[in-house]
Amino acid sequence: MAKAPVLTPRGDDFPRWYQDLITKAELADNGPVRGTMVIRPYGYGLWERMQAEMDARIKATGTQNAYFPLLIPQSYLTREADHVEGFAPELAVVTHGGGKELEEPAVVRPTSEMIINASFSKWVQSYRDLPLLINQWANVVRWELRPRFFLRTTEFLWQEGHTAHATYEEARDFAAHIHRQVYEDFMVNVLAMDVVPGRKTAKERFAGAVNTLTLEGMMGDGKALQMATSHELGQNFAKAFQTQYLSKDGRQELVWQTSWGSTTRMIGALVMMHGDDAGLRVPPRLAQIQAVVLAIKGDEAVLAKVREVGDRLRAAGVRVHVDDRTDIPFGRRAVDWELKGVPVRIEIGPRDLENGTAMLARRIPGGKAPVSLDELAELLPKVLEEDQELLLTQSRERRASRTADVTTIEEAVEAATAGGWARIPWAVLGEEGEAALAEHAVTVRCLVAEDGSVPDDGDAPGNVAVVARAY
Repeated sequence: MAKAPVLTPRGDDFPRWYQDLITKAELADNGPVRGTMVIRPYGYGLWERMQAEMDARIKATGTQNAYFPLLIPQSYLTREADHVEGFAPELAVVTHGGGKELEEPAVVRPTSEMIINASFSKWVQSYRDLPLLINQWANVVRWELRPRFFLRTTEFLWQEGHTAHATYEEARDFAAHIHRQVYEDFMVNVLAMDVVPGRKTAKERFAGAVNTLTLEGMMGDGKALQMATSHELGQNFAKAFQTQYLSKDGRQELVWQTSWGSTTRMIGALVMMHGDDAGLRVPPRLAQIQAVVLAIKGDEAVLAKVREVGDRLRAAGVRVHVDDRTDIPFGRRAVDWELKGVPVRIEIGPRDLENGTAMLARRIPGGKAPVSLDELAELLPKVLEEDQELLLTQSRERRASRTADVTTIEEAVEAATAGGWARIPWAVLGEEGEAALAEHAVTVRCLVAEDGSVPDDGDAPGNVAVVARAY
């Protein structure tokens, strides 16, 4: 009898494959409250690497990390009408504490514009206090009716940046800088993900924003996933909280603001964009374990060589894990590391020692080949960079091959429902066409200019709508 596959094949049932992979690669488990999840150590290790890479990029902009309370007075949310309307269906509200009913209910933060603006209104007094650039790494709660690991959970982890500026132009440019030099740079150069930078339509923009910039990625099944967003908030929240500064001219002026965020949803994107029927494939620049050195048998000479190789690779700057658990069958261990998507396996047994070689298994392109033990430390960094580039190339080729340029709404729906994306002139689609797409569960993911750049205006001539079904 044929051996049953470890995972449901992607082509048979993509959602089931996704759930299987999350569980069997030990990324996450269900929490006790519906819609919550436990992020297991291997999954959290991916998030820690994402945090480190993004945190460095965020701090390079001059932004500082801070922390704000989880609980927000309910009255704060009523200060910006569009904002509260956008989040009202997702709110979790605390009405009792210490065994007593609270005088004022508290909302568990769905986002922190309100609580942070309360502080900004106290901290900003003069033009000398600007720009004020703050980021926090935190958890948020949005009550989710259709939960799915990493993509939509009631509680998730993220970073959220909030800034205040003296002028509209400065705020606009800062939001754009975060969009391209922080988020896009990280996604392309670390996550090896081809993403489309664009501008959200008025219907799709963040509640309370005057403009939302987005990065959209195509998953393995052709659906889109919003990866990160950067918002121009204008003066909406400044008016609500009277966040003003004394200008150089001696006038009281309202600040201009931005907010921007990315979440543990990126782990879900990593699975769906790079995963295959054998499991996850982790980009080498992201991987907390870039290479695992496996002892095939519990021979003392083999174990000694495995540990020695591990030390040599660490000295060469490779993030290495030595797997010398020879009480567990080698085949099972190899499958587990393949599921987890570790870029390279180095397998060493008694015969390899005799030959002065190791078996090098590359997870991303696939395949195995013997290599000299003496050459490993020099070879491996080159192999890892090759495989990083291959993942990005595959991601780009997938989007290019599954995106159609169309001229009618019917063609756009057909392309999206067939498992791809469509590009259609915004002048042809417009808000009425956007509503027509929604009847087929198709949305405008973003607007781009004719040359693929991010347009300065949502209604600029030549704008193109990128449309798809989405998570």
